[in-house]
Amino acid sequence: MTPMMNTQLTITSIMKHAEQINGSVEVVSVTADNPRHRYTYRDAFARVRQLANALDALGLEQGDTIATFAWNDYRHLEIYYAVSCSGMICHTVNPRLFPEQIEYIVNHGRDKWVFLDLTMVPLLESLQDVMPDVKGFVVMTDEAHMPETSLANAHCYETLLAAQTSEFEWPELDENTPSALCYTSGTTGNPKGVMYTHRSTLLHCYAIIAPDVIGLSVKDVALPIVPMFHVNGWGLVYAAPMTGTKLVMPGPKMGCGETLCTLINEEKVTASAGVPTVWLALLDYLNKSGKTIESLNRVTVGGAACPFYILDVFREKYGVDVQQGWGMTEMNPLGTYNGTVPPPVANLSPEEYDKKRLKQGRPVFGVELKIVDADNKSLPWDGKSAGAVKVRGPWIINEYYRYDGQTLDDDGWFETGDVACMDEHGYMQITDRVKDVIKSGGEWISSIELENCAVNHPKVAEAAVVGMPHPKWSERPLLLVILQEGETLSREEMLSWFDDKVSKWWIPEECLFVDSLPHTATGKLSKKDIRADYADFRWPE
Repeated sequence: MTPMMNTQLTITSIMKHAEQINGSVEVVSVTADNPRHRYTYRDAFARVRQLANALDALGLEQGDTIATFAWNDYRHLEIYYAVSCSGMICHTVNPRLFPEQIEYIVNHGRDKWVFLDLTMVPLLESLQDVMPDVKGFVVMTDEAHMPETSLANAHCYETLLAAQTSEFEWPELDENTPSALCYTSGTTGNPKGVMYTHRSTLLHCYAIIAPDVIGLSVKDVALPIVPMFHVNGWGLVYAAPMTGTKLVMPGPKMGCGETLCTLINEEKVTASAGVPTVWLALLDYLNKSGKTIESLNRVTVGGAACPFYILDVFREKYGVDVQQGWGMTEMNPLGTYNGTVPPPVANLSPEEYDKKRLKQGRPVFGVELKIVDADNKSLPWDGKSAGAVKVRGPWIINEYYRYDGQTLDDDGWFETGDVACMDEHGYMQITDRVKDVIKSGGEWISSIELENCAVNHPKVAEAAVVGMPHPKWSERPLLLVILQEGETLSREEMLSWFDDKVSKWWIPEECLFVDSLPHTATGKLSKKDIRADYADFRWPE
């Protein structure tokens, strides 16, 4: 006999609690077929039970994987809960990936059905022939907006729900049951799958609602701009129902500054989260329109380093506290957070205070973090010593999904691929990336893949790609090219070479033709030296 109850930590418990305790709290959405949909958590979870019955009617079983190609809205929220609480796996797919990556991810994930937003229909029509295991598609709309489509076995979401009752008996699930699947962007080889469990999701929720982290409560109105296909929307669509926080979801308008401003002001949003590019879009709109955002008191920036401009303008002009988080797909994603300021930091000079606020933050409880040297020895937290970042904890990956390689080191730590230093107050500062990937607008770009593409040009002898600081996208790829002897090539011809070979947003922002490139002693390109050589580079106006 154990002294305490062994109640399972499941997403189902969030749903039941929200419906019973926070049932009257609103969920507001922008969708492709409705500019402002509005209902309550009680309404939402009644429809979740209808969807669970629909999944059963489609012949789906516990353990099956269901893909979503969707934005942040109420139907995607319903899918999250109906799938996971039925013992199935919700596989959120990033539609911005290159088609070959999407094909690999859907097939590797063994997806049985695909739920897709109206705006995603053309994409899935073009890919359905390379998804042989997918049995059918559900378009997330009503009959009035259901498009003519070539998708095989296509169904209308609202029609499926209308045929079902809202009575459903949820299965009793072990907390270690897989609940969701998300893939890395495949910057080195094929994307890798990270399978979250009910337990890891719930523990992650407890972490992000803490006062020193995002700190959601029943008094808040949250606007999750970070896509729900990006590491489960950083957990906000679980944390909000848990705490009784009103949810405001921007749908396909997440990058529109005017829409974000309108939602913030009309729905009285107090907290939001997104990558730097969406904040730049909002600030640009506010500056041009002269409008304000009186209700908003804090925003979380993640996915890429926060530019000082965002921190400064939000704080000085609009009175909004900018907080920064760091993590990754393999971490569910939260690892560190720069939110509430401890007293020693609050007493620093304004200059030193701002430097601290631009760091990636302090490890949250539940995440053990260390930095190590090349010999795997822990380095001091002195603000100077930089090393590889390793983590472990209850919501951190143990092994990649259907992967034969080694995921953890011999001591059970996960190496993040980042290089960082830790200061005496526990703040982490990312100083480099082990594999030289580029982070643009919160998404990864592979420098190696771009280099391989460039050298395939018959006139190119060698090429290097490095990420350079960019005022809007945090980083953009800069291409450096050595031409074959006697050949000539224009900048425009070189950059157009990438068309249809990589995702459009991956294409380098600028191309420079050079006579030589620095190399290491082993003959590899020295990215460190390249970045140093071009430290004064500025993007063309």
